[in-house]
Amino acid sequence: MTWLKLVEGYMPMQMIFELAFCVGVFALLSYVLNKSGLAMSRFWQGILFWVFLVMYLKYRIYPPIPFSVRAMYGTAALVAVFMWLSSNEEDWKKFKQPILNVLDANTGLHKFLRTVWLVALPLLIGGFAYNSFLPSLDEPIELRTVHPAPPQNTKVHGKTFTLQTAYNPYRVNLEGKFDEDFARKLITEQSMGRLMQQKPEANPWDPNAQGYIKYVREGGEIFFQNCHFCHGDNLNGRGLHAFAFNPIPANFTDPGTLAQLQETFVFWRVAKGGIGLPPEGFPWASVMPPWEQHLTTDEIWKVILFEYWHTGYYPRTWD
Repeated sequence: MTWLKLVEGYMPMQMIFELAFCVGVFALLSYVLNKSGLAMSRFWQGILFWVFLVMYLKYRIYPPIPFSVRAMYGTAALVAVFMWLSSNEEDWKKFKQPILNVLDANTGLHKFLRTVWLVALPLLIGGFAYNSFLPSLDEPIELRTVHPAPPQNTKVHGKTFTLQTAYNPYRVNLEGKFDEDFARKLITEQSMGRLMQQKPEANPWDPNAQGYIKYVREGGEIFFQNCHFCHGDNLNGRGLHAFAFNPIPANFTDPGTLAQLQETFVFWRVAKGGIGLPPEGFPWASVMPPWEQHLTTDEIWKVILFEYWHTGYYPRTWD
């Protein structure tokens, strides 16, 4: 559902209204089924509604939220569904009935389900316990901060940038004026690993492209001249040289990287490279060179522009 964009600045309220609408539709559907004699058990109603909430969190919210946050919200949703089902004695009995039917095993089907469950449950618990206590041959975990807090200012090519107020000067409209909304409307989408564009004016390979899209093309040219050897043709961290390093280069298509970072943070990291990591990034396990020694400031901004365009994400703000 990422094609249906959430309204920037109104996302929390929009989500609440959407979920309230879905709850209303769900209640209406349940009422209609009850009146028509096709009532669904409370057990399956609760499970299906919780699955819907989990899918909403995963596919509706854009940019994607990390798995740990989804797990937290999913747990809260599970508790809310449980409280709804146990709010009165009649609903609670209806919810428990399918479980009690399987435990009582009064029919052949229920007896079969109980047998499968009684065999599968010990195997699942035993397998989990075995994997938990199995000695690991992996290297010890490095307690380092992958994305350390950035400095307040950074100096690149003799110019000082305040990261909370600086911006990419190439997010411009056709008139050459800074216009972040214009750039976001032309952002690409990933579908089956391919770039999908529905607007002719959003094609950076058009020789007549102007403004933001023109700079995306120039950033792509710089990327494929310098960066794709490690970060890969698809920006997924699987480049020609990637597996010579440990850890491998960042996967920009992962929702935990570019989508979670401010654009000026990325500018700081690209310019300073692994050697410019602060102490909390120790042991500085990054082989990325300080690109300020190889690229101009404008070229760094254009590369970042291309990376966000190609992945379909847009930068986080400092607000």
